[in-house]
Amino acid sequence: MLRLEALRTFVEVADHGNIKDASERLYRTPSAVSMTLKQIEDRLGCPLFETDRKSTLTEMGRFLYDQSVIVLRDFDRAMERIEAQSKARSGKLRIASVPSVATMLLPEFLQAFAANRPDLDIDLVDTDSTDVRHLVETGEVDLGIAGLPGDLPGLASETIFRDPFKLVCRSDSALAQRTDDLDWSDLDGTTMILNEASRNLPSAEFQKRAGLARLSVRNVASLMAMVQAGMGVTLLPSLATVNLPAALSARPLRDPACMRTVGLHWRLGRTPSPVALRFIAEFTASAREKARSLGLDAD
Repeated sequence: MLRLEALRTFVEVADHGNIKDASERLYRTPSAVSMTLKQIEDRLGCPLFETDRKSTLTEMGRFLYDQSVIVLRDFDRAMERIEAQSKARSGKLRIASVPSVATMLLPEFLQAFAANRPDLDIDLVDTDSTDVRHLVETGEVDLGIAGLPGDLPGLASETIFRDPFKLVCRSDSALAQRTDDLDWSDLDGTTMILNEASRNLPSAEFQKRAGLARLSVRNVASLMAMVQAGMGVTLLPSLATVNLPAALSARPLRDPACMRTVGLHWRLGRTPSPVALRFIAEFTASAREKARSLGLDAD
């Protein structure tokens, strides 16, 4: 079998028409280049050049040259792709994120991240924390951004920020007119609409009210529509309430248990790709800075 190094030497000699110029190009001695050419001819059992001056290829030489150019071109391109991926300049990145982060923190960051990596493909899934966990655990995505505990079995995590839940209600309601933080007793007589973001809050008072809820809505846009229609109130993380429509208001709660910790999650025992590792480092820093600017608690 002919080695790539030998084929590259042959192509250089054929391109330059002599051994001296080719050896300078290859940073090898003329005798070493001559020996390589002889090894190729011995291996094939036929001459590659019509004369010792190496200026004219034989018919076999022309055939080998054409094939060598294709092999070397494909090899060089493959090596360029491999290097680009190893340097986090290319590849495929699959991300699952909760809607609040996907809409508030990811767009600006991904624009800059992708601009420096024109050969990077990004697949973003916008879904709730429960589904984010499932997608990460099954390997359907490389990274998940969600309000999940940092000690889940089988997952590695990097905490980004913490934000309190707020009560979302109609702007024309009595609750919206309150200027102080709300107690659970202030919600007596109201109907609670559940959603995936708040379902597992470790608040005893909330869980009591959640147990009486008759409506659960998973999609955030639909949830907002239900509240706006007067069907009840709901709880959402602060980040999700930044751009509420004018018809809705968000009021803070006194209960310290109504808190979400948002982090980046990936599978333990599975080394993230170079581009995923770069995303973890750069997005964590960017998201923390953005979270602080919004008044959130960022590590």
